[in-house]
This record gives sequence, structure tokens and C-alpha cells, in this order.
Amino acid sequence: HVQLVESGGGSVQTGGSLTLSCVASGYTVTAYCMGWFRQVPGKEREGVATIVGNKVTSYADSVKGRFNISKDDAKNTLYLVMNSLKPEDSAMYYCAADSCSYCSDGFCYSSNGALANKYRGQGTQVTVS
Repeated sequence: HVQLVESGGGSVQTGGSLTLSCVASGYTVTAYCMGWFRQVPGKEREGVATIVGNKVTSYADSVKGRFNISKDDAKNTLYLVMNSLKPEDSAMYYCAADSCSYCSDGFCYSSNGALANKYRGQGTQVTVS
């Protein structure tokens, strides 16, 4: 049974920083492509960052240079360090995991082009004011 549990969200002022964590259970984080996406009610899901292994990453243009994704295989945990936060970064942030063929612009995709996010957590809210 695969489970992803996010934490670390909160309310910060513009320019502040937060670090999100996603603890995985039921599988090892090395087995899947992993990433973070965010969603605001009434808007489309937005890919934020992805990581495959511990070196291959992708970021949405809107967060490049400000966010950093990483994994700690020993802790089976995915992280998202968010710096220089802006009000437009406010959203519910979710971590996701799945087998994938490639990742780009903050999303991972299967071989048929579908989003590769079979496993998702419950989300953690980030509010920037």
C-alpha cells in the first residue's frame, strides 16, 4: 500500500521561505519518478518540480531559480525548498509518484503522454501574503 504524506506548509510573507516534505511508505523513493504539483481551487493543476533518481530534475518556469527539489533515499522522503516566495505561489501543494517515461516543466509523463501521478498525497497548504 503506497502512501505519501506531505507536511511543511504554512503562511509566510512575500520573500519568505518554506520547506515541504513528503514521506513515502509502501515503496522506496528510488523506484518512481517523483514530483510536486500545486493547485488553486477553480484553476488547473500546475506542475512545480520533478526528480528522477537524485540528479535529473525539472522545474516549471515560474519557480526556476527559487525552488529546489531533492530526495533523501535513507529517509524515503521528498523535499521542496521554496525561497523568495510570492503571493502567486499560494496553493495546495501535493507530492506525486509514479513510473514515468520522462519529466518536463514540473510534470512527469508516461509513455502515452498521460500525467504520471498515480500516487498522490493529501496536500499541504502554502499561503504567501
